[in-house]
This record gives sequence, C-alpha cells and structure tokens, in this order.
Amino acid sequence: MRAILTNVSTGEIAVHEVPPPELQPGGVLVRTHFSVISSGTEKATVQTAERSLAGKAMARPDLVRQVVDYAQAQGIRAAYRKVRSQLEALKPLGYSCSGVVLETGSGATEFSPGDRVACGGAGCANHCEVNFVPRNLVVPVPRTVPLEHAAITTIGAIAMQGVRQGHVSFGETVVVVGAGLVGALTVQLAKAAGCRVVAIDLDPERVRRAIELGAHAAFVADDPRLPERVKEFSRYGADAALITAATRSSAPLEMAAQLLRDRGRVVVVGDVGLDVPRAALYSKELSVTLSRSYGPGRYDPVYEETGIDYPIGYVRWTERRNMEAVLDLMQTGALNVAPLLERECSVEDAAQAYQDLRDGRAYTVLIRYPFPSVSSPLPAPQAVAAPQPRATASLRIGSIGAGSFACGVIFPSLQKTDGVTLEAIASATGIGAESARKAVGFSRALTPHALLSDPNVDAVFILTRHDSHAPYLLEALRQGKPVFVEKPLCSAPEELSAIREAYSKRAAEGKNPFVMVGFNRRFAPLTGRIREFFAGRQEPMLAHIRVNAGYVPRDHWAQQAVGGRIVGEVCHFVDWARSVVGRPLQGVRAAALPDGTRYNRDNLAATLVFEDGSIADLLYLANGDKAVPKESFEVFCEGGIARLEDFRVLELVRNAKRQTSKSPQDKGHRKELELTTSAIRSGRPAPIPFEEICEVAEATFRIEEALREPFFDAVAEAPSPESGVETNLRSADSARSGRVIPPVTLQGG
Repeated sequence: MRAILTNVSTGEIAVHEVPPPELQPGGVLVRTHFSVISSGTEKATVQTAERSLAGKAMARPDLVRQVVDYAQAQGIRAAYRKVRSQLEALKPLGYSCSGVVLETGSGATEFSPGDRVACGGAGCANHCEVNFVPRNLVVPVPRTVPLEHAAITTIGAIAMQGVRQGHVSFGETVVVVGAGLVGALTVQLAKAAGCRVVAIDLDPERVRRAIELGAHAAFVADDPRLPERVKEFSRYGADAALITAATRSSAPLEMAAQLLRDRGRVVVVGDVGLDVPRAALYSKELSVTLSRSYGPGRYDPVYEETGIDYPIGYVRWTERRNMEAVLDLMQTGALNVAPLLERECSVEDAAQAYQDLRDGRAYTVLIRYPFPSVSSPLPAPQAVAAPQPRATASLRIGSIGAGSFACGVIFPSLQKTDGVTLEAIASATGIGAESARKAVGFSRALTPHALLSDPNVDAVFILTRHDSHAPYLLEALRQGKPVFVEKPLCSAPEELSAIREAYSKRAAEGKNPFVMVGFNRRFAPLTGRIREFFAGRQEPMLAHIRVNAGYVPRDHWAQQAVGGRIVGEVCHFVDWARSVVGRPLQGVRAAALPDGTRYNRDNLAATLVFEDGSIADLLYLANGDKAVPKESFEVFCEGGIARLEDFRVLELVRNAKRQTSKSPQDKGHRKELELTTSAIRSGRPAPIPFEEICEVAEATFRIEEALREPFFDAVAEAPSPESGVETNLRSADSARSGRVIPPVTLQGG
C-alpha cells in the first residue's frame, strides 16, 4: 500500500510502498478514502525534522535529557545506537481521515465491514491507504455527510474541545485569535453554541473568510484600534478568548489579555508561547486554561489503545464523543467544512502539497486515495518469491518487530555476525518494517503473516511487544522455522502450555524444533568468569541480585502488558541465576511493597530455591535513584565471593586474594546472537535448552502469581522440622488460606 512518510533526519516527505498493517484486537482496519493535511500540527512536525541535529536538540530539550539519562544508565555507545536508529526512521504523518471499514478485530463489535467511518489519532489515522485504528478513535459517519467532509472530523474535535474548555454560554462574546483551519472551525462551533464571535488574524484574507464562515466581526491583528473595536462590539470586552494560532511568541496571549473583560477566560488551543503577562492577567483576574487535543481520553493508552471507554455519567465528552458531535453538526448544517477544504490532490502528489503548505500557498489539503471495492479489502500482498537456493552457510533471517531495541541492538549485532543475511522485516504497522528495511538493509518488507510462511526465510526473530510473542512463536513452529524470541518467551501460563505442546509435537515428528529466548545476560563475558570461578563447587550457592530498574509510569505499555514488568523483565534475572547456579529451579516465594497509586507491583523481593539447595535472592526496584548503577550481583559459595556491577566491574575474592576486572559494558547480546545463528546453521540445539527456557518462564509466572496474594509470615505458622514440611516456599493457594505447604515443584525441573 502507499503511505506518506517523512524522514526524521532530513524532513524529506515522500510516498512509499509499505506492507499493510495487521488487524489487532480492539480495533478495525480502514481503507482510507480521504485524509487532511492541516497547516498547523503537521507543518510544525516537518519543520522540526528539517532542522539540524543541534536545532532538533534545541526544539526538544526533554528528549535530550532522556538521551543523557539513557547514556548514564546504559553507556554512551548504547545511547548513540538508540539515537541513530530513531534519526534513521521513517515516520507516518497525518491524524485525521475517513474511509470504509475492511475488517474488525475482537472487541470492536460495533463496526462491520463496509461501514463509513471517520478516524483520529497520530500514528493511527495516518496518510496511508489502509490504517489500523483502535475502536475509541473511530466513529460512524452519517449517510448524508460526504466522506471528504468527514475527513476533517478529528481537527473539528480539537476546535470543539477548545470551546468546551472555555465554558462558553449563550449570548457571550468569544474572540478567536488565529483564523486558520482550527480557528475557522472554532468560529462556527462558537456561533453554533449561541455566542457572538469575533475572529482575529494577521492575514487579511483569513479575516475576510472568517466573516464568510459566520463570524459576527473580524479584524486584522495589527489594527491599532483593535481593543477599542472589540469593546465596542462586545460592550464590556470579550467573555472568552480561544487562542488557535501557532507561534513561539506570547503575543496572542498578551492580545487576549487586552481584549477580555474583567475575570474573562483564556483557552490556549494552539501551540503558542506561554510567557504569561502577569500584570495584565492579574489586574483583570483572568483565568488561563489549556485545551488538550481532541478531549478526555487523549494520551491515555487505556482509553486509546485498549478501547476502555470512560462512563458517560462521569465523563460526558470524550475525544470519541467529541468526534461524534462534530459529525452531528455537519449533518445538520451547523458546521460547514466545504469552504475549508480549499485544495484536493491525489496521494501521489502529496509531497508537493506539503511544499505548498511550507510556502504558504495553501493551509488545508485534502488527500484523495483510490477506492477499490470492499470485496477486495486489502492491497494485494507482496507475492512470496519462489524458494531460492541460499549460499552455503548463509542464514536468511526474517524479523517480526522493528522497534528501537531491535534497530539499536539486535540488527547491528546481526550485521556483524558471519554467515547471516537480513532477508525480510515485518511489523504490525507495515510502516515500521519499511523504515527498518531502508535503515538496516533488509532485502524486503512484508506483513508478519507473509514473513512466517516465506520459504526464503530460514529463521524467524520475534522482537515485538510481549503479548504478541506466543502467537508468532506458535505459527513459526507450525511452519517448521527456527525461532529466536526476545524475552519473555510468552506472557501467560496458558501460552506456555501451548508452546510446550507445539514443541513436543514437532519433536515427536522428528522435526528438531529450535526455540531460543533472548536471555543475553547469561552470555555476558563477566557472567562466564563467575561460572568459571565457582566451577566444580560441592556446596550450595547463595546469590543476591539487586536491580535498580527505575520508575516506569503505570500507563506505560510495559506496565499494561499481561504480567507487567515481572513477566517482561524479571525473567532476565531469574535466568541469570539459573545459569550461574547451574541446577534446576525448584520453587519460588515473593512479596511486593504496597503500591499505592504510583507503582505497579514493581518493588518486589523474590526468593528462588534450586534443586541442590542453592538460593537466589532477587530485589527488583522501581523506587530507587537512577544515579546508582542498575544491576548488581553477588554470589557466595565455599569461601569465595563474586561481585558484579552493571557488567562493567567484576571482583572475585577467595583466600584473601582479590581479582578486579574492568571492561566496557557487555551484556552478552553479541555472543548470544553468534551462538544462536551458529547453532541454527549447523543444526545443533539452541544455546539454552528448551526445558530450561520453560522452567524460567514458569518460575516468573509463579512470582507474578504470588504478588497477587497477601504475604503471610511463614515463621509464625511454621510446623516443626519433624513434620517434614518445608516452610520457605508457599503457593498462591497457601497465601489465600494461610496454610504452609511444601515447595512448589516447577515442571521444568
């Protein structure tokens, strides 16, 4: 399909052929008929991309701070790779479109194929022939509203939210500062609300058009008698000022303060300077409010991504309900958007349309897409090439997932690995796949389904979000392809059972299934030194692992995923302990600090017990200070101590002799990938035995399960040693009943 993308590094805009997006639960696939380029938001996005690296840094100091923090935690090299992968990316443009539903995912039952809809959201309602849009960002279009008009719905919702934030009432005078697209929509909405509307803009042509669109009065911003004119019109001064302009200057805010009556209201809708003129605001006791995009729900991943709506009794006007209201006004004729769609172009000419916006020759462009029948729902997928013989010892890799970790860590390592060819890349959006193809050097960009069945892909790397690992892994096993899956193996116990069953079935058929998980820390050089230091031990070990993981907001995707950070990251350290102890895991026990409203069970203590009596004590913390190194390991056994800090410094002590090693941070990614690809090419088993991978997954699920239950003091209820009942472990059932039961034996052990 065709998509309009911008190069983050250069700002260049071009039409690209990309794979279509994948249908996901909770949303719909929409074939786009029209999308709208607005002169405000999108123009600013492109201008930022066109700046030099220094200019980008000055424009986004918040991102610079994030890079500095990342470099301090992960090292300069890792930070450089991450920044470079972001700068080389292709990003979608657009956030307001209309079209026809092609397919519906589970949970989006209010829609059916063929429905006419309007869509919103950056990253969702893109300038693409086909978009996947979550259900709360899609609304049906009334039959009498043309789809080309409905394409402007999301931008109309921005204007509507601004009017709502102004709490305007019938008969009030409202000043709209900035008569561009959002301003022109605001003029009509305020008038529909029964207000007397004054439009102000620097451009005389926009002032004239504001009158045509229904403004009761309109003035040029540099009119020296502007305050007098507004007061004459309103008698007392304006009741509310809605600022829809876009400028770094605070001049619109200063102007609004002059035009408002005593205790008037300012609503900032556009991206303007906020150097508040205190004296002017104070003397009139003005209130200043910011309007956040389309309405309540914006930037809330629970609302936008998972489709959970706010109860209407508590939140009457969400972003979705604002979009519905905009379409209702179009249907009744109270909102006339036809004059605002001043120019139309085909998707092939979109790059020129952006140039016209830059040069001021247009301020709104409607992009038109071809309209094939719904009966042929998606653009024809790229034909799978016939199997081609591969060069001797060359492993053709296909990757599903093209995020920052994949592009910044995995792909650079694979590029340096002998005998590897980067054959195909896929992602849920399709755009990410094309971006990675160009930046990294994959031969082709495909959909995930096409990649998994492609005969020219010898091995599949699954580098997607955690909840998608199991479905892709199961399909790869069914296709008979070796699989490397980034941690975790899967997100839920039932998925683990399905993976075990599929693996066993392939093994029983003599197919030699290959499954490897990205537990890289066991392959770090300094981890190997620790294993060597304790080689041949005769006593149990005791390991202490402290992970200063840092705070992650509760609404971050890693927290929202099934199992959260426990399943998603704690598994790394369970595996590290398993690899150092070298014995099967036998049981687990865990407790977490009370979360309150800030944390999500990610301040926890877990105890792992191994078959030989070894114990690993794991602290995973979100409430620490990032100035302290993230990962610290201590191992005690037979009079020896190993201390490892952040995979940079290792101290080994025995018989009062101390060895200290310092090296650049190496968490084992390169070695892990070398061993994995070498094993696949030679037909050897995976570097980590499958049952050991499952054992670690099951132990992680047991930790996550234990944290759902209250923690009881085992000592108070401990039976006597003669009873033969061990008291150091407890299952979820024992936590519910308060009984002490024998340790949980893991299947993998």
